[in-house]
Amino acid sequence: MTSRELLYVKTVADEKNISKAAKRLFVAQPSLSQSIQRIEDSIGSKIFIRGTNGLKLTQAGEKYYQMACQVLKIYGDFEAEITDINDLRAGHIYFGITNHLGAIILPGILPAFYERCPNISVEIFEGSTTPQENKLIAGDLDFSIMHAPASEAEANPSLHYEILADHPFVLALSRQNPLVHRAVPKEGYEHPVLDLELLRDQPLLTLTKEQRIRHITDSVLKKAGIAPHIRLMSRNYMTLERLAALDLGYAMLPGDYVSINRYNNPPVFLSIDRKYGAYWSLCIATLKNSYLSRADTFLLEILRKSFSGSTMLKKV
Repeated sequence: MTSRELLYVKTVADEKNISKAAKRLFVAQPSLSQSIQRIEDSIGSKIFIRGTNGLKLTQAGEKYYQMACQVLKIYGDFEAEITDINDLRAGHIYFGITNHLGAIILPGILPAFYERCPNISVEIFEGSTTPQENKLIAGDLDFSIMHAPASEAEANPSLHYEILADHPFVLALSRQNPLVHRAVPKEGYEHPVLDLELLRDQPLLTLTKEQRIRHITDSVLKKAGIAPHIRLMSRNYMTLERLAALDLGYAMLPGDYVSINRYNNPPVFLSIDRKYGAYWSLCIATLKNSYLSRADTFLLEILRKSFSGSTMLKKV
């Protein structure tokens, strides 16, 4: 059993397709199929079976996959420690970040990182929070820059979340919506505050279930005792913002995101009472008890300093 064999099984399991796995591994498909067959012969059990949605792990395959993830993580940590011994002269960082955060945060931290570590290669996985958490648990990512779960109950017990900053959510409504005039200015809130009870019969525009904005929205409405009528789901918060402006429904969005958009006829933004916990927390997520290389640690220190001065905080 070699590290290459472990990687082969893990990649096929992740892709659920021999052809896709072969492309990702840069090997010929017949060669990969033969390697999987040899591995199955060596353990005396099938690892994969063909299902309606591609290849599925057997019970033995599940055990093999879990072991492969653990061993590959240990090997990756070993390589990272050797890189540290070489004093950052070479190495590789692979971390996750959401698409929107990447565009805002990375230009503020990567130039300083490369000035100190010009020979460290950086690979970025850009995706929503659920795929990032899955990759962290599988040992694929060193760390992720994301927004923390809406509550401790929703937090993955295998992960550690280091909070960097909290940002409130706002409601986006059309200027033509009569509820806009029922919002009340309150001290300590950026916008007039709207009673969520008034939204009970209003259609909701929201994001997909694997996105953290959706998690926060669901949590807030649950606390308010509202079972929303979802009119539309999208993966793009800007789409929801624009549609809310056209009076297709209301949207609950991060105030730090909507504040950077500029276009004609925007929606009206209203604040939400703090008792509903309508905010999210920017965080660094890591697998508990995992090893972070010196390069990882250095990049994260730059990230922390960028928030301690609050210059980036006003943009994010």
